[in-house]
Amino acid sequence: MKFLGNVLAVIVGLFIFTILSTLVFFGIIGIIAASSDQEVSVKENTVLHLDLNGRVLVERTVEDDLDLGAFGNPFGGDRSAGLVNLKKAIAEAKTNENIKGIYLNTGLILAGQAGLLELREALIDFKESGKFILTYDEAYSEGGYFLASVADEIYLNPLGAIDFNGFSSETVFIKGFFEKVGIKPEVFRVGEFKSAVEPFILDKMSDENRFQTQFFLDDINNLAVAEIAKSRGIALDSLKRTNNEMLVRKPEDAVTYKLATALAYEDEVQAKLREKLGLGEDDDIPTINATDLGSVVKSTNITSKNRIAVIIAEGQIVGGSADGVISSEKFAKEIRKARKDENIKAIVLRVNSPGGSIVASDVIWREMTEAKKAKPLIVSMGEVAASGGYYISAPADTIVAQPNTITGSIGIFGLWFNVKELINNKLGVTTDVVSTGQLSDFMNPARDLTEVERTIIQSSIEDGYETFISRVAEGRGMHVDSVKKVASGRVWTGTQAKERGLVDILGGLDTAIEIAAGKIDAGDDYRVVYYPAKKPWFEEFFSSFGDKVQTRILQAQLGENYHLIEKVKNLQNYQGIQVRMPQDIVIK
Repeated sequence: MKFLGNVLAVIVGLFIFTILSTLVFFGIIGIIAASSDQEVSVKENTVLHLDLNGRVLVERTVEDDLDLGAFGNPFGGDRSAGLVNLKKAIAEAKTNENIKGIYLNTGLILAGQAGLLELREALIDFKESGKFILTYDEAYSEGGYFLASVADEIYLNPLGAIDFNGFSSETVFIKGFFEKVGIKPEVFRVGEFKSAVEPFILDKMSDENRFQTQFFLDDINNLAVAEIAKSRGIALDSLKRTNNEMLVRKPEDAVTYKLATALAYEDEVQAKLREKLGLGEDDDIPTINATDLGSVVKSTNITSKNRIAVIIAEGQIVGGSADGVISSEKFAKEIRKARKDENIKAIVLRVNSPGGSIVASDVIWREMTEAKKAKPLIVSMGEVAASGGYYISAPADTIVAQPNTITGSIGIFGLWFNVKELINNKLGVTTDVVSTGQLSDFMNPARDLTEVERTIIQSSIEDGYETFISRVAEGRGMHVDSVKKVASGRVWTGTQAKERGLVDILGGLDTAIEIAAGKIDAGDDYRVVYYPAKKPWFEEFFSSFGDKVQTRILQAQLGENYHLIEKVKNLQNYQGIQVRMPQDIVIK
């Protein structure tokens, strides 16, 4: 009877949740319907409020993306902010006479260093207008402070904190987990630095992986410290010491070491904003967010015959036509469409990818080589364009990367899992096979590999590596031996890659677009068109709602251990030969 009562309680609970969710959803629809009829205008004496605290920085969001910041996100999860959208709003704020400054909240932004640098450069450009940037937060992560440091005035909560002690990159190793459950990974690879498989076969970093990680991590940290020192007017050697020894340990230290202007509560910071705007202490501060400001930006050169296609390639590289990743069928189609469109005069591929399937990468590479024959082809590397991300970039006329972009990793590997012990000894399951040929059950996971199978697989890996090397050599105009010297799966920063001939120019997406415009002699007479077309927000919402709910439940139950499950789930994307980053690099 108690069981029946519990079941009924769950059913009633689900019924109530469904009703409430429906009411909330249609409430949001109502808000959108009401607001869509109102034309956005920028009032006099307005401040652009960029609330990036807790947001995930992505390449691009839907133009009509729903801004839940004003009344909270009833569905939970991290909100995203599009780099393209933010830069568009900042550029408008620079020239709009009604915008007097920017109020910035960056505290715990979830973003990589290259994306932050590109956004930071947009804010530096904004400051040339003479308008102010003021920032406040209760706590700043290393990345959050890197972005905030460009502000004229930086305020920290009196009990807050600034994380300013250099970068670290932690790798999760799951060899012990596989041993406990009875799974034996077998690895096939080329390149001493191709360490994407290390988490499955080791319990700590190899010496080669530790060396390369330290090398590019130092370069990224040195750039960040130098940029902060320049913005804050602090001697570089002094700031390096502050960073290296983590001298900012209390809120007061942030002021002492000039990282913050002063300690203040948010209402005190708002009082300073009112003062800058010439408002009374009880007056409301006129603000506008990036979404609304972006909506008032007038499109330029609509009738221009010089169109530049910017194709955003973000995520893992996989076969098929899936959303949320760089799927070979979908992106080959987008590149082909831009190549055949007579109105498109040049193509910019914006790559933000750690790589993935070699077959999928080669499909996209093929379309890139065809596009290069037809019109100027530029690659802009974002946060990471490594391994397969570099593979698809290689055919470009010009490769542009940020100094702290993570790239290279020209190597290849294959991964196979032997589950014999798991099914035989742990689960008590046995199998038997009848075959017509010696290799009919090739790579059967229920048994050990034979030496013949290992030879065949390793040969395929080596052939794939030679193909990868030849693709890079052809695209970069380098000798094969020269490519091999900087390959072997080794990861480089954008600066290091440029020194080794893998990158042509340091800069962001705007730099790549300007290069494309120059190649077609367009001057300022060109229009940028983005691909793939973004779905309206409601399609995105419905298509991903179930996945988001499931993710939220797992995160709540597992806490910090969620990333372990996520890593195991991602193994389904490791099918076939891989051109993938040496590790899932998370810099913090």
